[in-house]
Parts: sequence; structure tokens; C-alpha cells
Amino acid sequence: MDLRALFDQIRSLYKRLNQKQKIVILATIVAVVGFIAALVVWNSTNKAGVLYPGYAVLFEGVSPEDGALIVQQLQQDKIPYKIPKDNTILIPQEYVYEERMKLASNGIPKSSKIGFEIFDTKDFGATDFDQRIKYLRALEGELSRTIESLAPIQKATVHLAQPEKTVFVSEQTPPTASVVLAFKPAQTLTPKQISGIKNIVSSAIPNLTIENVEVVNEKGEPLSELDELGGARELAAAQLRYKTNFEQALEEKIVNILAPITGGREGVVAKVTAEFDFAQKESTQEYYDPNNVVRSIQDLEERREGFRPKEIGGVPGVVSNIGPVQGLEDDDTKEKYEKTQNTTNFEISKTISNIKGEFATIRRLSAAVVVDGKYSRELDEEGVEKLEYTALNDEEMEQISALVRQAIGYSQQRGDEVSVSNFQLNGQLSGFKARTPLERFLETASSLLAPFMPLLKYVIVGLILFFFYKKVIVPFSERMLEARADEEEELESLIKIDEDEEENNDRLNEVRRRIEDQLGFGGGNEDEIKYNVLLEKIKEIAMEKPAELANLFQTLVHDELGLDGMSGGKH
Repeated sequence: MDLRALFDQIRSLYKRLNQKQKIVILATIVAVVGFIAALVVWNSTNKAGVLYPGYAVLFEGVSPEDGALIVQQLQQDKIPYKIPKDNTILIPQEYVYEERMKLASNGIPKSSKIGFEIFDTKDFGATDFDQRIKYLRALEGELSRTIESLAPIQKATVHLAQPEKTVFVSEQTPPTASVVLAFKPAQTLTPKQISGIKNIVSSAIPNLTIENVEVVNEKGEPLSELDELGGARELAAAQLRYKTNFEQALEEKIVNILAPITGGREGVVAKVTAEFDFAQKESTQEYYDPNNVVRSIQDLEERREGFRPKEIGGVPGVVSNIGPVQGLEDDDTKEKYEKTQNTTNFEISKTISNIKGEFATIRRLSAAVVVDGKYSRELDEEGVEKLEYTALNDEEMEQISALVRQAIGYSQQRGDEVSVSNFQLNGQLSGFKARTPLERFLETASSLLAPFMPLLKYVIVGLILFFFYKKVIVPFSERMLEARADEEEELESLIKIDEDEEENNDRLNEVRRRIEDQLGFGGGNEDEIKYNVLLEKIKEIAMEKPAELANLFQTLVHDELGLDGMSGGKH
């Protein structure tokens, strides 16, 4: 089901609810989440729960024998304890760590698994059978401890069946093993982990194969089937990955070798199909060297000359038991005997080879390759470029086919097949852009100027700096000089104004001095001085501009007497 569609339906349903319904739903969700969180915290903080506040777990999951020893030690130490459930002992929280160390120093709880420490004590009266049984128990205990150290395992029990050794090969029985596992809560084993446990057990026992190790859980359900099923799935996945990677590697080789010929990778399409034989075969070969090496040579030579001894024979009795009479010679009894014997022993040179087949053997290869043709640039009536397609000839196709066969390791004995076809692909057409005469000219010009581009860059930078100097720096300098001249002129005018003000002040002082001299006193009232100065100024204006002064007085008189209104009434 599409999750997005589900969320859309929930969102639309939520929008159709009224405000009261939304509040009820949200409150219910918050209550459920809060209850679950409180339950998790309650279970994780103290196994005793709220029934035994202040108590903590001393030991959990102990055997009844170890539990009895722990309770006995707690009673001796006068420490209160609680047993809320089987195999769990609670004591006050402040005594937990102290009691654990004290019990550990006394060897409590005692492990039910006995390892190689069983040989720490010597038993001089033990028989060979007793020693074998002790070794078997120690090996089972060590394997159980090793398996229990794994993360998902809470308890493990290992049983080994090791048959008696015999000198007859046909009567030998392989050893077997059984493993019983108890998992931790919410824990389980993967097929790889099951295979790992079987490897641990089989590697610890000589001549014990993985097939002879059986693993079950606490319910008696076999776990080896999961291992076999998982192993089969992993093997199938590994075979598929191997096949895919092999085919892709060959396809890449074909494309790489044909890409320069077809004008790029877009001009080649290659697909390879490989058939493998994943059955691994093992064989043993014995090879005898025909060029034997001499190991030893024995020569025997016998030579005998002289009389042949008389043979004792005849009718049994005294006469027959008496040898020939000495001193009597018989010419017929002389003989000459020679014997020569040569014996040569050769060393038999024999080579035994154990051959194990590869992970996969190629049965057959099939390759299908599609290559593009040739393209030439042509101009149409308007001068615009276009591509003209030309198919490959038979000779070129045969050469490409030979390259493909060499790239994939073609074998006629396997029945490999290679198919090469020539079709017009869209790779070069899609990347081709028709160029106008102007674009071709620009492209040609750029190709011609390409060798001079390093020098041209410096020329362009120099021109930019020159224009910047002429258009920016020079006008700015001229404006700065003009502003400086204006400032100098303004300064001169200010100096001139200051000089005029000083001259006026001198004249004012001169007028004041004359007035004081005329009045006959050296000092006077400031208002009087201002009046006299103003009067003197009016006289000067009357002398310089009498007409303007007359008009001014006339205007003042008219304004004061209101003559404008009267004259208006007469008219």
C-alpha cells in the first residue's frame, strides 16, 4: 500500500473532524504514549518495581543451588533480602556492590560449566578412561562458556560424542556434537551466527565436520535448517553477483576497445551473457615419472673350482652315513663353477595432486554488440553543416567482430557466439549542433588565435588599464585640480572680505573718534555712539543716493499717515 496515499487519507479525515473530536484524539494519543513510556521506565529502573522500594537486584537468573548459597551468605551477614520471583534475589541498594564482591571472593555463584580447571587438582588413582571423561567435560564446559559470551546467547549447553579410536579405518566413526541455546529476551540468531557457532564447535574437535554439529533452541527446534537455508540463499546471491560482475566487466572491455573506433562510448552498445558451472569439483591425481632414478645397484659374482664333494646317499644304514674315503682321488669329481648376478633397484617417482575446482567455470559466452556507422560533415544549400551517415563495410565489421572475440576470450570449443550489428545510433546526432557560416568563422578564428591567447591576455589587460587611466584617473585628476583652484579663489575672496571689514572697522573707529572730539569728551554712552554712527551713515547714503532715500522717506510717511486710503477715496 502506498504510504503517501495513506497519509493523505488520514489528513483528509482529520480535517473533517470538529474541534472537540480533535482534542479527544490528541488526548488519547498522549495518554497511550505516556503510559508506554512510564511502563518502559518502570521496567528499566528497578526489577522489583514499586513493591520493594529501596531494593536492587543482587543476582538474577541463578540456579537453585547458587541461590541457596547466596541466601545462606546473606543470612550470615544479617542483610535483608527479597525473592520476588524465581532465580532473582533483591537486597537493599546500598549493600549490592559490597555483597557481590564478598560472594565472588567465596566463589559464589558457582558456574555450572566446568572447564579445564578440572585438571588443577591431581587424582593419582584416576584411570585413562577417567582422564578422557574429564577432558571431554572440560571441553564441553569451555565451548559452552565461549558460546555464552556471544551477545544474543543467555545460556548454552554443548554435548560431545567422541567414539573410541580403532586401528581399522572402515570401523572409524566420526565424532558428533549437539548444542542447546537459550536466547536473551527479544534476541535471536541469524544464519551467519548459527554457522559461526557450528564452526566454533567443529574447529575445537578433531575430525568433527560442520555437518555433524546440530544446533537447537530451548524449545528443541533445530536451527541448523535456518543455517542451511541461509547458506543456500547467500550462495545463490554470491553466484548471481559473480555472474553480473563478470558480464559487466566484459561489456566494459568491449566498449573501451571500440569507443575510439566509433567516435566515443555513445557509439557502442554491448551486452554479454555468461553461463557458469558453479559445481566445485575436487580430484586427486597420481603421476609416475617415467625417467626413473637408480636407488641401489647390487652385483653378485660366484666362482668355484676343484673337486665336487661326494654325495652321501644310498640305502640308509651305517655305510650310507659314512662319507667318502679321504685320500682317494677321482677325476670325474672335478668341476669349475661361475655365477654372475646384477640387481638394479630404481626409485619410483610418484606425484599426488589434489585439485579443487574454481568457484565457477565458464560453460558458454554470448556477446551482442551494436556499433554506429561513420559520419561526415556536409554543407546544405544555405551553408549550414549537417551530418551524413555512412554504414560500415563488411571488412570493417569483420575487424570489429575479431576485436570483440579477443576481448571476451572467445572459445569455439565452448560454443561461444558473437554477434556484431551496424545501426545508426542517436549518440552523435544528439550531440551535433548545426553551425552557420558565422559560427564556423568564429570557431576557425578562435582556433587560429589559440596559440596567441597567453600573450593576448596581457594585451587585453594593458588596454583595460589604459582606458581606465584615460576615462577615470585623468578626469578625476582634472576635477580635483579645478576644485583646488576654486578653493583658492574662495580663500582669496574671504581674505578680501576680511580686509574690507577691517577697513570698515577702521572707518567706524575714526567716526567714533571724531564724534567724541566734537562732543568734547573721551567716552560716551554706547547708544549715543550707535545713534551718531547711524546718523553718519544716513548722511553718507543721502550724499550718495538722494533719490532712493527720498522715495524711502515718502513711503514711510505714507505708511504712517495712511495717505494711500485717502487718495484712493478721492479718486
